[in-house]
Amino acid sequence: MTLLSLSRLAVAYGNTRVVKDVTLSVGAGDFVGLIGPNGAGKSSLMRAALGLVEATGEILLDGDDSRLMGADARARKVAYLPQEHEIAWPVSVRRVVELGRMPHRSGLWGANPRWAEERAIVDKAMDVMGIRELDGRRATELSGGEKVRVLIARALAQHAPLLLADEPTSGLDPAHQIACMETFKSHARSGGAVLACLHDLGLAARWCNRIVLMREGEIVADGAPGDVLTPQVLADVYGIRVFMAETEGRLVVQPLDLVRHS
Repeated sequence: MTLLSLSRLAVAYGNTRVVKDVTLSVGAGDFVGLIGPNGAGKSSLMRAALGLVEATGEILLDGDDSRLMGADARARKVAYLPQEHEIAWPVSVRRVVELGRMPHRSGLWGANPRWAEERAIVDKAMDVMGIRELDGRRATELSGGEKVRVLIARALAQHAPLLLADEPTSGLDPAHQIACMETFKSHARSGGAVLACLHDLGLAARWCNRIVLMREGEIVADGAPGDVLTPQVLADVYGIRVFMAETEGRLVVQPLDLVRHS
């Protein structure tokens, strides 16, 4: 089942085209790492898929035209973790996570016969991200890494089959980076799909079943990690030299230094 389908997607800011006729599909079971240098068009692609920036081309969510959907209908199909991990209001951590249930209009703050079920969904999302102990804290008082975990929990509580995450591991310590990637992998294995913009090539190599590499607004490679993350490709696109190995059946990629041209 295809959960996201983009056909000839293009985005321009003024006279500058930042996404150039991209065609991409993400299916159930996929955990796709979207990688590429700064300014490659990754975030703009995600925002266009969500209708947050103007774009041309076709955008289908679970087979339906995204542009014809209302906000709640779209939010029931796709959850989004933006690159800016900011929480503006001094509300409790639990209230932030509860916001993920808004597209379902379940009367979370009023009389609601499904109140216990809704609370269980929120509790599970908080447990998955290990933030139960932050329950009553004001979200604005948290560290950067704690805020990221709260926002991921909000996205999980949304119960959308497709998750778009822009730099989800930014600000997380190594243990929570791994926990985040395990959570996304589990979501894909359960029949959902994840498209995550990642700068850490090692995390992308170890956890994603597919890598999409962008450069200057175009997709230049799309395939299994071992097929995309090769020394030559990374030297050409990033200008870096890398150490590569395989352990426990998974690829290890560690950037070493810049490619020096004599």
